[in-house]
Amino acid sequence: MEIKTKNARGLLLVLFLGQLVAFSLAAGNFASSLVANLGVNAPLTQSFFVYLLLTLVYVPILFHRRQKPRIPWYWYLAIAFIDVQGNYLFVEAYQYSSITSITLLDCWTVVWVIILTWYILGTRYSFWQFLGAGTCVAGLCLVLLSDARSPDVQDPGKIPLLGDALVIAGTICYAFTNIGQEYCVKKNDRVELVAMHGLCGVLVTAVQIFIFERKNLEAVAWSPTMISLFAGYAAATFMFYNITPFVLKMSGSTLFNLSLLTSDMWAVAIRVFLYQQKVNWLYYLAFTVVAIGLIIYSLKR
Repeated sequence: MEIKTKNARGLLLVLFLGQLVAFSLAAGNFASSLVANLGVNAPLTQSFFVYLLLTLVYVPILFHRRQKPRIPWYWYLAIAFIDVQGNYLFVEAYQYSSITSITLLDCWTVVWVIILTWYILGTRYSFWQFLGAGTCVAGLCLVLLSDARSPDVQDPGKIPLLGDALVIAGTICYAFTNIGQEYCVKKNDRVELVAMHGLCGVLVTAVQIFIFERKNLEAVAWSPTMISLFAGYAAATFMFYNITPFVLKMSGSTLFNLSLLTSDMWAVAIRVFLYQQKVNWLYYLAFTVVAIGLIIYSLKR
């Protein structure tokens, strides 16, 4: 009885932390979409401030421990490099697509995580888990169909399918990052992972900003609104990176990414209530199908 109670508490804790991660993801998406709507295209700079926050908070703690990293630094550099590219692709996608499409399509990460954990970590899934994941993918295909049939009515200059392609490419990067983080956090503690991830992320984004984003950055008008949006994105994503290692260690990459599906509800609410935009009926159908897939996967886990 005590074991069942303990397991139930552990499951509730994982679900609660998963919802905090989903909320922080939706908040970051909201800030990015507002930055894009103001005509600013500086995805690397947005990520730079996030990694800088992680570095300022966690690197001093790591130094205070006075111990060598348990995992070679080049693994952290590789994970950070891939993560930076994923962040860039996602934030860049807001220049071409809507927040609803981007938030739904980021669920493609689940597909790539299943494939990678199967071959890299040796994780095995049941028929019902594959059926649940496949149902989620079917729902995401409805988003692509909706974007292909009707361009963004709020901004005819956008190219929804290009934004969708950027998001799907970004999910591949996130899948590799999640697998790497799961491996590191299960072999080591959370502080070293977050500290090294932040430090390496700062180095990678600083170099790429200098090469690719200097002109865009010089054109940014740093009004109080713009500074608030950059700060909001940094704070939300900082919370995301803080909680993610806990969920990965307790549940693994696949269930972690499945728990993020609830961020879609926040995206729809933001678009309807804050943007006052109409949402295509296919989005609601897509979310329903994705939710059914999540239930199938969770019940047969």
